[in-house]
Amino acid sequence: MDAKTVQVTIDKAVPRWDIFCAVVDNFGDIGVCWRLARQLAAEYNLSVRLWVDQLAPFRALCPTLQECDQQWLEGVDVRHWQGENCTPETSDGAADVVVEGFACNLPAAYIEAMAAREEAPIWFNLEYLTAEPWADEYHSLPSIDAQTGLRKVLFVPGFSAHTGGILRERDVIERRDQWQSHSTYRSLFLKQLNVQCDHHTRLVSLFSYENSALPELLRAMEQFSQKHCVLVPMGRVVASIESYLGESLPLGQAITRGALTVQAIPFLAQAEYDHLLWSCDFNIVRGEDSLVRALWAGKPLLWHIYPQEGEHLIKLQAFLTRYTEGLTPEQAAAVTALWMAWNTQASMVEPWQQALAELPTLSRQARSWALLQSGKTDLAAKMVQFCTKLV
Repeated sequence: MDAKTVQVTIDKAVPRWDIFCAVVDNFGDIGVCWRLARQLAAEYNLSVRLWVDQLAPFRALCPTLQECDQQWLEGVDVRHWQGENCTPETSDGAADVVVEGFACNLPAAYIEAMAAREEAPIWFNLEYLTAEPWADEYHSLPSIDAQTGLRKVLFVPGFSAHTGGILRERDVIERRDQWQSHSTYRSLFLKQLNVQCDHHTRLVSLFSYENSALPELLRAMEQFSQKHCVLVPMGRVVASIESYLGESLPLGQAITRGALTVQAIPFLAQAEYDHLLWSCDFNIVRGEDSLVRALWAGKPLLWHIYPQEGEHLIKLQAFLTRYTEGLTPEQAAAVTALWMAWNTQASMVEPWQQALAELPTLSRQARSWALLQSGKTDLAAKMVQFCTKLV
């Protein structure tokens, strides 16, 4: 069933969903869970509660969030998850569908409430996104909780039809195309950020983890024939940029070195970050949520995958195999060399120059790849479909 044909018939069957999210050390977990919660509420008229254990990282993505135990935001009932506070009394009983975000371990009292229901809830263990072949085999496999006998389903987001899909609102491609086809949207957005660059300057967004390869990348841009303007949302990587520049990079200030201009911009809420990705010519992103949003932007990109003692390189290569399909061997090699150099903190000058030589083709490929993926059923739709098949 295509994503656009999914009917809003889930309301009476499984009207209440609880999504649990434990923030680890970045914004990816809450970024994914917040997007999923909003989409389920907006597109399927579901009653959704989002349980989050840390509000400060969440507030960076959603500035209207308040420091309180319960609040309504964009149609979602947001709860502050504090240890074992999710008792049947405070949570009004376990929901019909429970999403355990990234194996975050549900509170014992809540699991007891799930087991006490007359009809067992649908329990999802939402896994991290991967393009690895094992996802096709393990997606939607059940396991039995040893303590309660409840059935838990492994839900693996991925890029093939046999996985759980990736997050995509129904109108994201339409909204992106409208934005990119009207230059005034981009101009006004950049003006709000106090960014000034002409049409001959390549606009680059930079949102990454700390990376010792960053100075070489900046040096390559500084010495390149075309001007580059790098926009950096305030965060962990700013200190590394300041070290390279040899001076502080205050919010809103632009510093130029040769052909390179670097400017720190505010950390953006999710909708504004989408606008940044849509506005730039090249996007450097990190983690899972930002990768997916950069893919939908349809622009060339460079992904800084979350480091995991070598395992991340296997995951990275699996994605590159899918992402470079349709490119010539030389073009695929250029993309792979750039991404692997960035993620192994190797020399960046030559890989960057080789990638830029292929940029017109990579731009077309990025847009066509996004269009191809948008024809597949998205993550939220697949979760809803899974539930409807069981009721």
